[in-house]
Amino acid sequence: MRTVSGATDRVVVVGAGLSGLSAALHLTGAGRRVTVLDGAPHPGGRVATEEIGGHAFDTGATVLTMPELLDEAFAAVGEKTADRLSLTRIDPAYRAHFADGSSLNLYTEAEAMEAELRAVVGPREVDGYRKLRRWLTELYTAEAEHFIGGNFDSPLDLLHAEARPALARLVALGGFGRLWPKVAGFVTDDRVRRLFSFQALYAGLEPRRALGAYGAIPFMDTVGGVSYPEGGMGAIAAAMTGAAEQAGATVRTGTHVAWLERVGDRVRAVRTADGERIECDAVVLATEPTTAYRLLGIRPRRLVRTRYSPSAVVLHGETSRTWDALDHHTIFFGAAWHDTFREIVRDGTPMSDPSLLVTRPTATDPALAADGRQLVSVLAPAPNLHTGPLDWPRLAPAYRDELLRTLQTRGLDGFADEFHLHRMDTPHDWSARGMAAGTPFSLAHTAAQTGPFRPGNLVRGAANVVLAGSGTRPGVGIPPVLISGRLAAERITGSATSERSGRP
Repeated sequence: MRTVSGATDRVVVVGAGLSGLSAALHLTGAGRRVTVLDGAPHPGGRVATEEIGGHAFDTGATVLTMPELLDEAFAAVGEKTADRLSLTRIDPAYRAHFADGSSLNLYTEAEAMEAELRAVVGPREVDGYRKLRRWLTELYTAEAEHFIGGNFDSPLDLLHAEARPALARLVALGGFGRLWPKVAGFVTDDRVRRLFSFQALYAGLEPRRALGAYGAIPFMDTVGGVSYPEGGMGAIAAAMTGAAEQAGATVRTGTHVAWLERVGDRVRAVRTADGERIECDAVVLATEPTTAYRLLGIRPRRLVRTRYSPSAVVLHGETSRTWDALDHHTIFFGAAWHDTFREIVRDGTPMSDPSLLVTRPTATDPALAADGRQLVSVLAPAPNLHTGPLDWPRLAPAYRDELLRTLQTRGLDGFADEFHLHRMDTPHDWSARGMAAGTPFSLAHTAAQTGPFRPGNLVRGAANVVLAGSGTRPGVGIPPVLISGRLAAERITGSATSERSGRP
């Protein structure tokens, strides 16, 4: 594994999202003097809780899986997740409603899911579910250490002796085939197939076109389970910040980084917008890749054009009532499941028959809202600004109304009148916040942007700079970005920063 050469005693981490905070914890635990800088008023990046209309809204990621990766980050400084965070397991992880009027809960405990399938689909689907669950588990196990949790210097690393057995196992399991046909080979009901493949959207892919290897994402949801932190998703970053500071790191928000002072191929100091000069021996850029390369003044070298994930339109609002159909996470599937993906991924148009994720965190944490109100966020996948350069400021009001009417016709009677909108985020808004192509989901996990082919965390021409975050390896989502922070730290320390117990 290639590492940063020379002294690495003083490290500046730019970006206080979960990847930057993960890197800070691992580096601090390894004895480095760490300073974390972020221009936002609070840490968290794309996993934030913001006060809007007097309530605490999760304005970024809403699904927390694999909390053992948080255990790993906290353990780097001798702490435990439970001492900093109160996590509640969400069960069912999702409730799904379909165009035919049927509903299906997705439980992560095998017995509960089997009972749900018997009651809703029929007993014949249970055996297929058992086989699917076993396949997802075996697939994740094959990928965990080398493909998700390891640093790559080159795709040829896959041929090293220690990686070859895992590669052979992944091939045998169908990891380089397509996810949807693989899932469909286990379960016959189209509703069940959707529940165990829609997660490919988190990686910016249509389920029919996603590699089988991305069954690791449904594994995290449907086997590993979904949790929620008391106080909102932003509590994760607050807890990580507290642990890093307790261990000796400095975390500064409201501090904008303007440029990096370079001598030859090494960054000697980080310069802030206020003119401050912070000397360093190494830098972790836990930012959007376009931001990282702008700060460095370097053009990234890619043989193929980068492709970005679809974006999303998100409505954040409140209601004075709830509906029996709404759980913490509720999916309303449209009838035109596969066609709508073509619309947002290839045609660059909004979904004509949208499938929507509705999150009601007050189902689990009522204290997030005042006076017994219900917080509701509605997420509609949408084309990014490269695929569909739409005039969102003009389109937004009509599209907002369309989404509210859609939910009303799918079982939430009176929703359009009851829902009080506080904020609407569109691809235009994500772009204004510095997210390339107007998407919060970064680079898509296409075959050319997967595993060792995804942009690496070392930068040619910058010998003491390491990247972290969703735009580098291993990828998008809370578990991958936590891992990316640890991988960045290992590039600086030259070795594993904590005991990983065989997990990624």
